Amino acid sequence: MPLFHARVQVSLRPSVLDPAGEATRAAAARLGVSGVKRLRIGKSIELSLEAPDRATAQAQLELLSDRLLANPVIEDWTLDLAEAD
Repeated sequence: MPLFHARVQVSLRPSVLDPAGEATRAAAARLGVSGVKRLRIGKSIELSLEAPDRATAQAQLELLSDRLLANPVIEDWTLDLAEAD
């Protein structure tokens, strides 16, 4: 069965406040790094999945992303999918 590698990038929706991002931006300024106007923190999930074909892998990963990896109320996600060599 083919093996697929995926990366799911999860980020807060633009309308959602990001206290961790703001705290990190402020800390950067205290470290002397000036010019950081906006900083948002998200998460990156990497996984490998066996599936009979790319379409099945895509569908399964979309289900995982929508229901498990991201909170669809406050987060958006993107998916990069590639078949392993």
